[in-house]
Amino acid sequence: MAATTGRSCLQYLIHLAQDNLDFRLPEIKSLLALRGKPFRPCENYKEKTPFWVLGELCEEDVHGIMTRSVCAKSAFELWGHGKTHCELKTSLLKYPKENMSPYTQKDSTYRINVYTFNKTLEFKDRIERIDALDYLSFDGTVNLKTPQHTFCLLEDYGTDPNNIPDQPLYVYFGRWIADGQRELIRSYSVKNRHFIGNTSMEACLSFIMANHAGVKKNDLVFDPFVGTGSLLIACSHFGAYVCGTDIDYNTIHGKGRSSRTNQKWRGPDENIRANLRQYGKEMTYVDVMVSDASKRIWRTGLHFDAIITDPPYGIRESTRRTGSHKDVTKPPEDYFGESHVPVSMAYHLSDIFADLLTFAAHHLVMGGRLVYWLPVHSPEYCDEMVPLHPCLKMISNSEQTLSSHTSRRLITMEKFKEPEVQRTVRRKRRRERMVDQA
Repeated sequence: MAATTGRSCLQYLIHLAQDNLDFRLPEIKSLLALRGKPFRPCENYKEKTPFWVLGELCEEDVHGIMTRSVCAKSAFELWGHGKTHCELKTSLLKYPKENMSPYTQKDSTYRINVYTFNKTLEFKDRIERIDALDYLSFDGTVNLKTPQHTFCLLEDYGTDPNNIPDQPLYVYFGRWIADGQRELIRSYSVKNRHFIGNTSMEACLSFIMANHAGVKKNDLVFDPFVGTGSLLIACSHFGAYVCGTDIDYNTIHGKGRSSRTNQKWRGPDENIRANLRQYGKEMTYVDVMVSDASKRIWRTGLHFDAIITDPPYGIRESTRRTGSHKDVTKPPEDYFGESHVPVSMAYHLSDIFADLLTFAAHHLVMGGRLVYWLPVHSPEYCDEMVPLHPCLKMISNSEQTLSSHTSRRLITMEKFKEPEVQRTVRRKRRRERMVDQA
């Protein structure tokens, strides 16, 4: 990092994966917010393209993003760019020599990679691209296996695979800084997980949700519809302590029929804790318990740093809560407590989200985030359909298309004020303390 001291006019190129397009901007903004930095795109910024140029950052900020992001592939210190290779040359020759010199010295080793988006170049064409950069003063030695510094020429041929131009639409050149965390998608794949269910969230989306929530080390994260704990696993990877509730006794305790095609019943050690143990994160496990999300079970004053959840939509998992449509429900005569199975009734979606937002307003720390999925009928959707709460502000609203007429929205909200009841109670306590002190 000493080589970056005193260098100026730095811009950074972020190369993003061309999937989950709607989730990329909120993820990068959330990760920048963790470092107290704004999102400052430079000229020619287009949200749906695979390359973003960002300013007002330092290299440590970029490393901070790349150690967490599953939407970003790689990051580079941008040395030059242009619509053609001729413009790229002009840009590179204008780049301050003092910014280049720490990485082009005689005692250094380097390699140059060529990357093309939406087009494949033959090997001889890649070599030609590298040879054409001979106007750059690299005094070091080429080392293709273990170079000290890696540089990359990146060509963007647009996003339409059916209309690939002969020449790139834009060209970039820069020094590689770091890769993103795309490997987490494979290493945390649900396919290899010890305990899964019908609605276990895929690894990529779980990590995206954790990043949208700004989960960090030593946070306390809660999932009120925990299921098999996929979201807790992603949060624990970033060092958070995790806990959750669910109304399904069998899921919480890992009992009943297995969701795997070649297995009839769940094994004796199929549970959320075992999943965390599988990834070496058991120390972050607080607890999970059987509970009805529509009932108030938490004491006043208990706060979570983030609430991340995927509520049941009634498609693959039913929406239930404890209760009865009858006015009075008498317990059986031989009821002694532990053998009781509560009666369940329908839990309407509107009630689920109203209860969820109210719970978040009362049990999030100030500045804490609520991240959840909202199912919608695409042809009828408008932003006014998203449930709101006076204590929560909208941070992002991203869409994942499920079919031609259905989708779900990933909603991120942040608590910015206390509910009126809590403020009244706190004022009363302050007055009581003042009276006691007097």
